[in-house]
Amino acid sequence: MPTLIILMIVSAMAFAFWNSSRAAAERAESVGRDSCKAAGVQWLDHSVHAIGLRLCRHENGRLGFERTFRFDYSHDGMDRHIGRLVLRGDRLVAFSGPVLPAPDNP
Repeated sequence: MPTLIILMIVSAMAFAFWNSSRAAAERAESVGRDSCKAAGVQWLDHSVHAIGLRLCRHENGRLGFERTFRFDYSHDGMDRHIGRLVLRGDRLVAFSGPVLPAPDNP
């Protein structure tokens, strides 16, 4: 009986981790897609890739995960650039990637 309880607890923890990982990937996908659209560049592969995971302390003092994602974008369809974003929970804390085009001044 105690083995079953431990198995249920471990299963619940694994599901919670998987669920938060999926939510973070969906948030990263949304940020990457929207930034490419705003900058007027092509979002390549229509996906983000998780490249890092580490423990961090959130603003409220609790431990949580900081996840790093990368995505690819292109200015003209012939080049490929790498964008990177870091999420702490569901909050964007770092971003490098396409930028808005500079306004034309007469």
